[in-house]
Amino acid sequence: MTASAWTDDRIGRLKKLWLEGQTAEQIARDLANGITRSAVLGKVHRMGLSAGRPGRQAARPAASPKPPRLAPPRQCAPRPIAAPPEVAMARGLATLVSVRRCECRWPLGEPGAADFSLCGQPVSRGAFCASHAAVAYRPARDTPRTLDRLARLD
Repeated sequence: MTASAWTDDRIGRLKKLWLEGQTAEQIARDLANGITRSAVLGKVHRMGLSAGRPGRQAARPAASPKPPRLAPPRQCAPRPIAAPPEVAMARGLATLVSVRRCECRWPLGEPGAADFSLCGQPVSRGAFCASHAAVAYRPARDTPRTLDRLARLD
């Protein structure tokens, strides 16, 4: 059986230094001979001294400022398309960089091609104008009744 590094003298010195407000690192250096900062903290905890000590506030690093809260995204008012779909598709003036919120993001052409663009018309539903929303958003075909039929419950 090995002897503990925590002799009565060391424990007394630990209590004194801790109550004086010394840090665990400073106490470990003072006690030396194999006593580490972690050993000091463990002993302080086991002795019940960790609940707090008089005259010393916990020194915590200054918290970095919180990033500003972003305003919630504004909802686009649904607007009907001003031009027929053929004209809207022919315009295609918006690019990936220039398209703004509330502008249709329907792709026109091949993404790698030089003439690739986006519709750019006012949004009616989701991210698309009325004509492109009609293509993009299809009604669900599986109603509860059709699901019952599939499960052979009716």
